[in-house]
Amino acid sequence: MSDQTPTDTALISPPMGSFDESGEYIPRQIVDNDLGSLSLEEAYSATMVDVVPGQLVEGTVVRVDKDEVLLDIGYKSEGVIPPRELSIRSGVDPSEIVSMGEKIEAVVVTLEDKEGRLVLSKKRAQYERAWGQIEEVKEANGTVSGSVIEVVKGGLIVDIGLRGFLPASLVELRRVRDLQPYIGQTIEAKIIELDKNRNNVVLSRRAWLEESHKEQREEFLHDLRPGENRKGVISSVVNFGAFVDLGGMDGLIHVSELSWKHVDHPGAVVAVGDEVEVQVLDIDLSRERISLSLKATQADPWQEFATAHQTGELVYGRVTKLVPFGSFVQVGDGIEGLVHISEMSAHHVDLPEQVVTPGEELWVKIIDLDLQRRRISLSIKQAAEGGTVAAEYQEHFGEHAYDDEGNFIGSEDSEGQEAWAELYAETTEGAEETPAAEATEEAPAEEPAEATETVEAAEEAPVEETATEEAPAEEAAEAAETEEAEEEAPVEEAAEAAETEEAEEEAPVEEPAEVEASEDEAVEETGEADEDLAQA
Repeated sequence: MSDQTPTDTALISPPMGSFDESGEYIPRQIVDNDLGSLSLEEAYSATMVDVVPGQLVEGTVVRVDKDEVLLDIGYKSEGVIPPRELSIRSGVDPSEIVSMGEKIEAVVVTLEDKEGRLVLSKKRAQYERAWGQIEEVKEANGTVSGSVIEVVKGGLIVDIGLRGFLPASLVELRRVRDLQPYIGQTIEAKIIELDKNRNNVVLSRRAWLEESHKEQREEFLHDLRPGENRKGVISSVVNFGAFVDLGGMDGLIHVSELSWKHVDHPGAVVAVGDEVEVQVLDIDLSRERISLSLKATQADPWQEFATAHQTGELVYGRVTKLVPFGSFVQVGDGIEGLVHISEMSAHHVDLPEQVVTPGEELWVKIIDLDLQRRRISLSIKQAAEGGTVAAEYQEHFGEHAYDDEGNFIGSEDSEGQEAWAELYAETTEGAEETPAAEATEEAPAEEPAEATETVEAAEEAPVEETATEEAPAEEAAEAAETEEAEEEAPVEEAAEAAETEEAEEEAPVEEPAEVEASEDEAVEETGEADEDLAQA
């Protein structure tokens, strides 16, 4: 076989054919027969590559479009790589992934699609190569490096040759809420979970940070001492407490250590970014955990209450909750005591609702104060019997209104008296605005009253004259005539009152009867008086 190419043969060949000795024309030779023993069909087949689906092939990029990339792998036609098979990233421009003339690897997806084209995938080839490398890194407990390409629910997607998932809780040493700034950053992480069948790779950047800062963390933990106070910043708030950045590590304030009061949610006490002073409760060196307390740096309200009060004092409180065995009453800031159902009233009580209601304010007596167990027993029943009022209430209502023992003695210018005066004024104003119908009902009652007063005056007159036994007979006669005139007057007035009462529909029916009875008694008594005068 000649080493010259067909082009070289054509160049060195004469521009036209030649003639032999006999004068016959010999055409110019254009191509050498370099196939040897191969036929033309066999030569065609030898120049083409045989591929099967799933095979990893290598080729050269011969064309880059917006919707596809053509790759020459030596097949009878160029292979097509769709945009979705170029990269693990979504929505990328093919020109950003490959360039003309670049040699890349691809996996055969299908030999012929519905348009008869060979379909390839660069992404799957990259995936196959990456799995082998990642498995080696995982076995060696190494780290991987990749660019953050996407923010998804719960974390980040990192390009490490395939899609690695980095949970939000493992991005930093403490949980990060805003993950958008990490887009485009190249980070290092440890592989904590690998499952090829599920195509699942879980990464942890926090594990890499903890490992790289292990010496600093150990030094920080050894410098901490239980019982000392440290200043920090609230880094995150969760349902069970709040994390505090102490400058080198995060410590946890459990929800029970946030306040002396009951806390429904830590967010009601602290917020992210708040500067706080906390006390170190416990240090777990093996687990590298720090337990903190916020309420330990604050005054204990129970201790303050126990110092300022004693058993037997009266305090003012508000009912907060009812339970089958009694009611809880708030007697201080964050201080609640129990009024047992047996201490609610002097009589038998079946349910607390029969005596008090939530939100009601009332006086209670302290009958027991257990600071160690943080329990206060109160009594409404004993408070009704009186006792010594607590000092803060004496000061609030005016010390001059109480004696040295705390008993109320009252004062004209005391705040309590002023309050009662205001209440009385309001009551008086309300009484003046009563309906006219009530005034009409009272009117007929007043007239019989006047008639009764007249009868009583008539009764008194004869008694006084009877006592004067030495009076002349003429004076007695005149007195008798006067009394007879007086007798007629109340009778006429009573008659008029009876007519008025009958005219009034709303007037009581029984009152006129009572007036008539009074008149009859008066007439009888007057008759007896006349007989006495006649005898005199």
